[in-house]
Amino acid sequence: MAPMTDTTTADTTTAAATNDAEPSAHGVALTDVAASKVRALLEQEGRDDLRLRVAVQPGGCSGLIYQLYFDERLLDGDATRDFDGVEVVVDKMSVPYLDGASIDFEDSIQKQGFTIDNPNASGSCACGDSFH
Repeated sequence: MAPMTDTTTADTTTAAATNDAEPSAHGVALTDVAASKVRALLEQEGRDDLRLRVAVQPGGCSGLIYQLYFDERLLDGDATRDFDGVEVVVDKMSVPYLDGASIDFEDSIQKQGFTIDNPNASGSCACGDSFH
């Protein structure tokens, strides 16, 4: 019986190591315009080790807020996806809130900045900075 237990333990350990080595993908999309803007911002930073992190955090008037920022870290459980050289990372807690969301960049006389179209948001506050 002991050899069977050892073999099972070895198989489980190998499977866990494989999962850690290959992060899962997420359902967030990045438009070509947004990817171009991220690339331009990364060039301004002069660093090639940064990725765009998208997260959902408690806060705002409606309960949840989006966070977009550059991050050099890749954390355990992060889901990643590459958009023509722009790596977008979503933490495991934010993945369900952002599944199917699309990030775009708007540059008009009325507004300039990244926008997130999220089908999972059932409503937002008047300022548009938070959702539920």
